[in-house]
Amino acid sequence: MSVFNQPRKRVIQMIILGMVILIITRLFFLQIVEKKYAKLADANAVLRKVIYPSRGIIYDRQNRSILGNDVLYDLVVTPASVKNIDTAYLCNILKIDTEEFRKRIITAIVKNGRVRQSVFAPLLAPEVFGQLQESMYLFSPGFELVPRQIRSYPYAAAANILGYIAEISPAMLKDTANYSSYNSGDYLGFTGLEKTYESVLMGQRGIQYLIKDNLNRPQGSYENGEFDSAAIAGKNLRLSLDVELQVLGEKLMKGKSGSIVAIDPQTGGILAMVSGPSFDPNLLTGPYRSANFSKLYTDTTKPLFNRAIQATYPPGSTFKPMIALVGLDEGVITPSFGYPCGGAYYGCSRPIKCEHHDAGHAANLRLALSHSCNSYFSHVYRLSVDAGKFGGIKVGGMQKWADYMNSFGFGHKIGIDIPSEGRGLVPDKKYYDARYKGSWNSCTSVFLGIGQGELLLTPLQMANAMCIVANRGSFYIPHFVASIDNDNTHLLDKYKEKHDVAHISDTAYSAVIHGMTDVVESGTGRIAQIEGITIGGKTGTAENYGIVNGVRTKLKNHAVFVAFAPAEKARIAIAVIVENSGFGAKYAAPIASLMMEKYLKDSISTKRQPLLKTVMETVTIDAAMLAKSHLDSLNNNAVIKKKTP
Repeated sequence: MSVFNQPRKRVIQMIILGMVILIITRLFFLQIVEKKYAKLADANAVLRKVIYPSRGIIYDRQNRSILGNDVLYDLVVTPASVKNIDTAYLCNILKIDTEEFRKRIITAIVKNGRVRQSVFAPLLAPEVFGQLQESMYLFSPGFELVPRQIRSYPYAAAANILGYIAEISPAMLKDTANYSSYNSGDYLGFTGLEKTYESVLMGQRGIQYLIKDNLNRPQGSYENGEFDSAAIAGKNLRLSLDVELQVLGEKLMKGKSGSIVAIDPQTGGILAMVSGPSFDPNLLTGPYRSANFSKLYTDTTKPLFNRAIQATYPPGSTFKPMIALVGLDEGVITPSFGYPCGGAYYGCSRPIKCEHHDAGHAANLRLALSHSCNSYFSHVYRLSVDAGKFGGIKVGGMQKWADYMNSFGFGHKIGIDIPSEGRGLVPDKKYYDARYKGSWNSCTSVFLGIGQGELLLTPLQMANAMCIVANRGSFYIPHFVASIDNDNTHLLDKYKEKHDVAHISDTAYSAVIHGMTDVVESGTGRIAQIEGITIGGKTGTAENYGIVNGVRTKLKNHAVFVAFAPAEKARIAIAVIVENSGFGAKYAAPIASLMMEKYLKDSISTKRQPLLKTVMETVTIDAAMLAKSHLDSLNNNAVIKKKTP
């Protein structure tokens, strides 16, 4: 048999023949049918220019632009084209020396090669751009000015919400699974809404081909733009945020550490979120972004730390409504249940003193809430976890209580649409078994009944709990973005879903709400009253401990206040924490009340202007810490672009 008739040879021949036919067909298509690549290959004088899209705008609930776009310029370099330029003059304009010039050229070559453009000097200050624009003929063809959109903030507010954009890092570029669509020099969202909604805000780059003359100067579109692709602008975000309310909140928290979180209970849309002290977001845009970021990062007052979602606090007495709901739902108390408190709780091995001595202040749940009786709620907590139907606290009582708390949104991330949300802490059976080696009982954890002990919540969790109470057992995941223009994604679906909580009866919620309205009408939160509006609220004073010289030390208490209004059908739920400032009624309650009045009535009444002025001028941050801070000078020097009314 001839070797040519062997089956293996025949298969190999067919494979080779098939590959030749495929290559010839592809070449025919590229050279005869498709003219694009042939034309581009023939045109050595064609410049390929990337067109960056306009990044999406962000609007508040009243369609006011709170984040827009401005234009600055990058000086870019193509290392292979840098020949016979006036290096000394360029260095003089950029305020660098020749050694720095060489270093930047080498960096550009390492990052992108000799024939690709790299950013040589980003986001030029206006005066530098002006000098370069007049002299670019001295530096071509190697250097070019390229427009770059930057963010601008007309209200100079909501920095921790909006986030900032910055140039993609080399490490991120190596992560092709997440950043395959980005190139060196691209900008993307690093924090806040900019990061969460990067995929819709970023848009899509375009390409423009330009014909060049013998001096490499662009002369116009190549082939009348036949091969160009248009940039597609990013989509706009429409927020639930009320920017005027946000600005007021930041003014109220000036000179204070803490936070304000206000939510619409009907939708879960966040109306305002303040982390104090705040900073002007214009500091993190433009040519001085890096220098300003370094100062903010090292500032003693921690302005980059979003206390509203990252800080955790004992909720203090603001937690008592949740204790009451569990007790009512488990049937261990009724609204008429009373407790004879004479200035201390005697149910455990030693008296736990409180501030109350007046007879009858805890004769029923409503009175106990309005007077904020510690003994009453310590006892209700123990009745709940020690309930016989759960086999006592160690068998099922503690875990059942922790399950209630988890359903209220405590001890885990709620799922807000900005990154870095904290979990907080709800201790459960596993926690106490590990900590006390099995030797514990309801007196070990009795302080949970008054919102102290190991319990830690974020301000966001506290505000969301008020949504649950106001809605009588339901909530929507708190979020900022209400809608996205021309949206064809499902990013917002989870925020439209209503969540029912623990199936506690309306009767139980009504009993708690009545007690909370009494807090404001006749109890510890009377300073929060707003004329013509019924408010449900709860004051709190959270004990604060810290490690000083290696010793656990009692520090100034945190002031806490939570509320919702109108109590009949709430349009706003709010939580306010002012660190190291004493009783909740002193600072937290007035701040919450002023915020609710502004939102519900669109202004602060003349009668309450003195209170507004006092709160704005009050400083509670430690003087020594404030003296080391440079935040005020940074904010004063920021490029503030106020929106014209």
